[in-house]
Amino acid sequence: MAIVLAAGEGRRIGGPKALLSRHGRTFLAHACHLLARPGVAEVVAVIGASAARVRSEAPVPDDVTVVENEAWSDGMLSSVWCGLDAAENLAADAVLLHPVDHPLVSPATVDRVVDALRQGAFAAVPTHAGRRGHPGGFGREAIGALRAAPPDQGARTVLAGHPHRVVHVEGDPGCLVGIDTPEQYRRHLGS
Repeated sequence: MAIVLAAGEGRRIGGPKALLSRHGRTFLAHACHLLARPGVAEVVAVIGASAARVRSEAPVPDDVTVVENEAWSDGMLSSVWCGLDAAENLAADAVLLHPVDHPLVSPATVDRVVDALRQGAFAAVPTHAGRRGHPGGFGREAIGALRAAPPDQGARTVLAGHPHRVVHVEGDPGCLVGIDTPEQYRRHLGS
């Protein structure tokens, strides 16, 4: 199962990043399509800030489950937990976590993370140029560790706490690119 983390308010960029556009499609719709890969049974989108606006302006495919994180201001881990609730309801064995503000990830990178999870990885992350990127994959045992992660440290603490159990797969340059500011948006996506 894949979880798109799209609950933030996008303070530095002037609004919800879920509503930013790439090739005529919102970041949220793009992420949902990107993660609908072979081996991914379900896609869940976690929204929060400006939820009504995001629902109306960023339509997602009908088969995507949208959940609202009312505690979005508590940080990204609160959205992860909302997504994990949905994953448990759908009996997911593993999850991909993907922030909506990483629109340049290639489908091949997603496939490599999914393959590592299929092969039993505790966790799998794409790596490019020596840096860890997105999406992050977490197997059943790692999901329990995510539930226990300190709110101020998030999923990184799970990866840092189990370095020898994390599988690093080849990532593309886009797996590293997050869009947080108008300048980054212009630099990576044009106008």
